[in-house]
Amino acid sequence: MKLYFAPNTRAVRIAWLLEELGLDYDLERMTLGDKAMRAPDYLAVNPMGRVPTLVDGEVTISESGAIVEYLLARHGKGRLVPAVETQDFAAYLQWLHFAEGMIMPQINVIMVETVFLPPERRNEVNVKRAMKLLNQMLGAVDAHMAGREFLAGDFSGADIMCGHAVIVSERLGADLSDKVNLPPYIARLSGRPALQKARAL
Repeated sequence: MKLYFAPNTRAVRIAWLLEELGLDYDLERMTLGDKAMRAPDYLAVNPMGRVPTLVDGEVTISESGAIVEYLLARHGKGRLVPAVETQDFAAYLQWLHFAEGMIMPQINVIMVETVFLPPERRNEVNVKRAMKLLNQMLGAVDAHMAGREFLAGDFSGADIMCGHAVIVSERLGADLSDKVNLPPYIARLSGRPALQKARAL
């Protein structure tokens, strides 16, 4: 397996999962904005010129949520996914998809407006609106985490997807002062050796 990776991107999710599963993989490390991500040889692998991309034999897949589901279905051997007949399975699906459906769109706006655009093109109104929505989305995660250590029973792929989004939200300055369950959750995830290894890549 080969993972095309850049630090501080959604690719961290995939490296984290690969480490949790103990799977061997080769790493092609790039940096965000690197010209190599727009080079013809990489565009032949991922026409969007983004990361992550996973190549597993004849399979090439490039959406982080899809990669998480693929790896767990193909190589997980039942790990990190609740049994289908349990109530935790529905929660697993909910929070696995909540990350990209609800949290990351707000993070994308904040990143574009505060990092990628030059100062003269930034729009503070967009940032304030996105941060307000982000805090609402995090409130839903916080409410669900009351009395729980992880999102869907034991640690699962949902924590890799949604937990990563929560961690990024904190780093971007989301207001967690009224979200008593999220800081301990972030600490639990950040203490996992697999995530520490993925961050160090």
